Amino acid sequence: MKYEDALQWIHGLHRFGSNLGLERVTKLMDLLGNPQNKFRSVHVAGTNGKGSTAAFLAEILEAEGFRVGLYTSPYLEAFTNRMAINGEDISQEHLVQLVEQVKAAVDQLATSELGHPTEFEVVTALAFTYFAQSAPDWVVVEVGLGGRLDATNVITPVVSVITNIALEHTQYLGDTIADIAGEKAGIIKHGVPVVTAAQKEDALHIFRKIAKERNAAFYAVDHEFTQEVTSSSLDGLTFNYRSPWQQLDDLHIQLLGRHQARNAALAVAARELMPIPSSPDVIRVGLAQTRWPGRLELFSRQPLVLVDGAHNTDGVLALRAALQELVGERKLRLVIGILGDKAVEEIVGVIVPLATAGVIVTTPDNPRAADPYLVAELARKFAGNVTVEVVASIHAAIEQAVNATRQDEALCVSGSLYTISEAREVLKRIYATKIETSM
Repeated sequence: MKYEDALQWIHGLHRFGSNLGLERVTKLMDLLGNPQNKFRSVHVAGTNGKGSTAAFLAEILEAEGFRVGLYTSPYLEAFTNRMAINGEDISQEHLVQLVEQVKAAVDQLATSELGHPTEFEVVTALAFTYFAQSAPDWVVVEVGLGGRLDATNVITPVVSVITNIALEHTQYLGDTIADIAGEKAGIIKHGVPVVTAAQKEDALHIFRKIAKERNAAFYAVDHEFTQEVTSSSLDGLTFNYRSPWQQLDDLHIQLLGRHQARNAALAVAARELMPIPSSPDVIRVGLAQTRWPGRLELFSRQPLVLVDGAHNTDGVLALRAALQELVGERKLRLVIGILGDKAVEEIVGVIVPLATAGVIVTTPDNPRAADPYLVAELARKFAGNVTVEVVASIHAAIEQAVNATRQDEALCVSGSLYTISEAREVLKRIYATKIETSM
């Protein structure tokens, strides 16, 4: 089997939809020898910030000298981004071997009364088999959707981590904060400590209640531990951290936006709760060297070019706050491409008023993409006298936006991870060329 054939088989499983539940994946793991029980893990759920928090924690552990697996979704550049050890993606050859190994169990399960596993269930089986075979010291596992019925919830971690909570995937998770918190709280295991960056009282109440029922020690940001940002710029953030165990001042992270300090603090708290001693100096090093592409990622300072995968209302609110601080007096041009199953009007209403230099609406490469002309129509309601136009091709939209943005202006690309995935490739090529030609 070739790598392309393996990918085609994996993505072909999309036809089985999103069918939440643990019966199929539990049986699939059993057929594979229960790889999820062969490595030590930390489980990360939440609405926004899961990937950043997981990356911070993985980098801290790696700085301590551990071999650290990281399982995340979706990917930005290549499918192999989804499973990595010490920052190195799984090789194409190893992925092919795993597909050949796992496919027999998938086919066997498909003929049972449980039916065919979903794409995410199979990808999770691939990842867990990979980690079981590669034997890292720790694996940081990001939840796909929700928590309670998510395929990753077959693990029993040493710490459960829950980032902020907001309305998302309401067709699956419920239409209130309490409903969604209840689904996220499904990762809380008996006797396993849990730490959260949730701020909404409805969510905190649910988490505290379930943690108490499951005899799980509970810690929340702004309560049991705190973070205070002391500086924020295009060079990153500096913040102070306080917990029952230690005080760490002047922690620095490269990731932009004040919301990232909460994610970093959450990762530090999770590290403190792991059943192995930690070093303040190494925590500092791990945070400082963490990168997480596509989250307020800086491509150029002059003009200022930022890319961010905010794709729900809370995420875009955090993006707006960051842009207001980082863009300053510059005029801002926005390229935006949104999925149709998101809160499109809310997202547009939050971010478009900042775009004082113009708005370009484009189309994510996804069947769920929102009609760009409908998005543009909404954008005009919030854009004032600023020009709003549609350039359906992301490649063309980015090139047009870059060419139109003056040196003293700013450009932001956002709306969906599918939008920024392609946009990043174009921007990397443009700015690599600019750097080379200026040398």
